[in-house]
Amino acid sequence: MNIALVAHDKKKDDLVRFAVAYKPIFEEHNLYATGTTGLRIMEATGLNVHRFQSGPLGGDQEIGAMIAKNTMDAIFFFRDPLTAQPHEPDVTALVRLCDVYAIPLATNMGTAELLIRGIERGDLDWRKIVKKGE
Repeated sequence: MNIALVAHDKKKDDLVRFAVAYKPIFEEHNLYATGTTGLRIMEATGLNVHRFQSGPLGGDQEIGAMIAKNTMDAIFFFRDPLTAQPHEPDVTALVRLCDVYAIPLATNMGTAELLIRGIERGDLDWRKIVKKGE
């Protein structure tokens, strides 16, 4: 599966800890991340992560393009709802694309726990069928 890892500044530590905790699951998949988040995850876990631009410089849109092309399977986007984001329209567009294309999206630790366990159990194997039909 292709999995994106994204986090706003105040949530990066949480996502890094999450990646460390679930490294055995993540290492079985292709990982993508926005710039700084990807670097921090790589440094903390040793996982191979394809890094896009940082979010404000277009990284969110690069992930959105993968969603629109049906090549992204799940997204972990730890958002900070209490801090204004200068690229909020890009964030909103990414969330909208997840809804349009039925891509599982975890925006906080609670949903991330459910999504990672679903990936581990194979609950998202339906994505293989959807991709095959393209």
